Amino acid sequence: MWYNPDQPIRVSFFNGIIFYATFSTMPIAPHIAKIARYLIILLMPALMTGCHRKASPASVTGAPGIRILGYLNGSKNWSLAFQSVDLDRITDLNLAFFNPDTNGIIPTDPQLAELIRQAHSKKVRVWMSIGGGSPPRHLAALMKAEQRKSFIEHLTAYAVQNGFDGVDVDLENDLINEEYAPFVFDLSAMLRSKGLQMTAALASWNSHKIQDSTLRLYDFINIMSYDKTGPWNPAKPGPHSPFSMAESDFRYFNSDRNIPASRLLIGVPFYGYGFGGSAPESIAWRNLRLQYPDAIHSDSIILADGGRIYYNGIPTIQRKLQFAKQSGAAGIMIWELRQDSRDQHSLLQSIHEAINKN
Repeated sequence: MWYNPDQPIRVSFFNGIIFYATFSTMPIAPHIAKIARYLIILLMPALMTGCHRKASPASVTGAPGIRILGYLNGSKNWSLAFQSVDLDRITDLNLAFFNPDTNGIIPTDPQLAELIRQAHSKKVRVWMSIGGGSPPRHLAALMKAEQRKSFIEHLTAYAVQNGFDGVDVDLENDLINEEYAPFVFDLSAMLRSKGLQMTAALASWNSHKIQDSTLRLYDFINIMSYDKTGPWNPAKPGPHSPFSMAESDFRYFNSDRNIPASRLLIGVPFYGYGFGGSAPESIAWRNLRLQYPDAIHSDSIILADGGRIYYNGIPTIQRKLQFAKQSGAAGIMIWELRQDSRDQHSLLQSIHEAINKN
């Protein structure tokens, strides 16, 4: 930031702290201006994290403060998708995805606001997730300076109108580019002006492209500790979400990038990947549970023809939850709720059982 050291500064406050500072042409006492300049220089590193709004409390039985966040991939029919969600077993719900048309406009859904009110009645926070692993190609153009402002304004207005608690930025792969930081910065400022929060879904393998100052803008980071390999990489079959990956990903964001543990959620998959033989490329836990009922306590299945399926069984899911608790992490993130079974071998149920263990 460039400024004239003799130019007076106008300071604005939000919730009792400095929220932003601009330069004023109005004369003020020289000693006051000097003090204000020193304060801003000293406090600037903390400005981007100091004004985070506290979200309404939500907890689960046995471990107050532990978040259980589930993504729900149901944009084609939110009413139908909501029927598969047990709102009593989660604290946070990320609706995936709300992606705009080429003009930056997100289609309206007349039932959405009521669905979010139902979640709020159960003390579940609801987040509006944008992007995803297969976003529309024109999203890159909307992040650029020419269209960024209008897109962010519409995005924020949509979140406010429908009652979301905030926006989840799930921009991946080629969208982590030179436009990523300015887009996130401007979106953060707009959301906070409306009292909303901002989270991100991030992987460790490409987060080195994101500056520390940008990471600190997020209230919470949902660590995608899965997809280490998959059907796109048949030459490297193996576990796509081992326990060691959860450990190393958490250390990366917590120790290497200095993000507080209390703002990190460890991602777990409710699906598996197959390699070779007759193994399916991907399989939801609910189907794996039915087709291979004896495999729920392991992390892989070897098929008769030599094919193999890798996933997270109940013990590994519970071990990751215990790791989150012991590490002081905010909680667990799930991709994706509709992939779970709805019986006594539900992975969501296993998470609750782990929470209640000492």
